[in-house]
Amino acid sequence: MASDPTAGGAPAEMPVESADDPDIQTQANELERRAEQLQTENAELQDKYLRAVAEAQNVRRRAQQEVEKERKFGIERFAKDVLSVADNLGRALSALPADTLDPSLANIAAGVKATERELLSVLERHGVTRVEALGKPFNAEFHQAMMEIEDPSVPAGTVVQELVPGYLIAGRLLRAAMVGVSKGGPMRTADAGSKANNEN
Repeated sequence: MASDPTAGGAPAEMPVESADDPDIQTQANELERRAEQLQTENAELQDKYLRAVAEAQNVRRRAQQEVEKERKFGIERFAKDVLSVADNLGRALSALPADTLDPSLANIAAGVKATERELLSVLERHGVTRVEALGKPFNAEFHQAMMEIEDPSVPAGTVVQELVPGYLIAGRLLRAAMVGVSKGGPMRTADAGSKANNEN
């Protein structure tokens, strides 16, 4: 009896495919192409992810800026309305005689002064501060010239009268000071003007 090489459970020889086999080469090319495609998709997704993160950060930053702006300047309209009350208190004080002998009139003056101080203190707590004007060089950013006053004793362009005080809110102009500006005096030197502006 001829012996069967597969008899007794011995495995039959499997055909060995050569690396030069066209099917293997096709599969390798397909896998390589698929790997490149996945790398390109991965790079595109990574780019989209980075853009989305950057956009989210920009949106968050803009929202924080808007909240900060609203916190600082949200009361601007209300503050402008309240300034008319401060103006009227100032007018009431200027209408009262400075050295009255009438005790009831003195009490009224003291009450109006206290009310004005409290109002200005409340405004300051909310970021509303007064613009310094008197004795300062005229600055169109903070002052509105209402008249020129002939005064040869002070340099030309100096604020010599404040008709209506100006105010800033969080460093931004809320209302310009209405002022009278000197003319006829010596010209202000650039150094003195810039020094006075820096103090403003």
